Amino acid sequence: MEQSFTEDKTYQGVDFKENRLPKGEYEKCSFINCDFSGTDLGGVKFMDCKFVDCNLSLAKPAKTVFQNAHFKGCKMLGFRFDACNPFGLSFRFEQCALNHSSFYGIKIKGTVFSHCQMQEADFTQCDLTGAAFDGCDLVRAVFEQTVLEKADFRTARNYALDPERNRVRKARFSLPEVVGLLGKYGIQIDETHG
Repeated sequence: MEQSFTEDKTYQGVDFKENRLPKGEYEKCSFINCDFSGTDLGGVKFMDCKFVDCNLSLAKPAKTVFQNAHFKGCKMLGFRFDACNPFGLSFRFEQCALNHSSFYGIKIKGTVFSHCQMQEADFTQCDLTGAAFDGCDLVRAVFEQTVLEKADFRTARNYALDPERNRVRKARFSLPEVVGLLGKYGIQIDETHG
């Protein structure tokens, strides 16, 4: 079966739960206020595409290609990035809800997460070298055997990670949130008064 190729097309307000997005390649397309929640995205390739104010919660991205995808204001609860095709996997997130999403074992060096909700996201064994977590909320996010070298957590909040179980060389942190690296020790940190 021949796959379709679509370029430079804008989809606005489309409910893909009702009419599934056809399998094929989408290059430089924009998806604005579209609903992909719970839909099967298998067999779809997104290259240089933008997703603005879309709902992709619990979508099924089995072997889906995302190359240079830009997500802005999207709801992506429980999204399984670890199910995507790893070849050329790259994206940028701005003001997205990524709670309960899984990035397990994928390589996404240099990824920018800007002002995202990432509560209970799973970054186990993920390569996040040089990633930026600008203004992100990382409550109960899981970092286990994660490569965080040169990652920027300076404006992130509510994270807790064990520097002995993750690679954090040259990662950047700031006070007071850096105390999230000491959580496993069960110590109490008080502000100095003087």
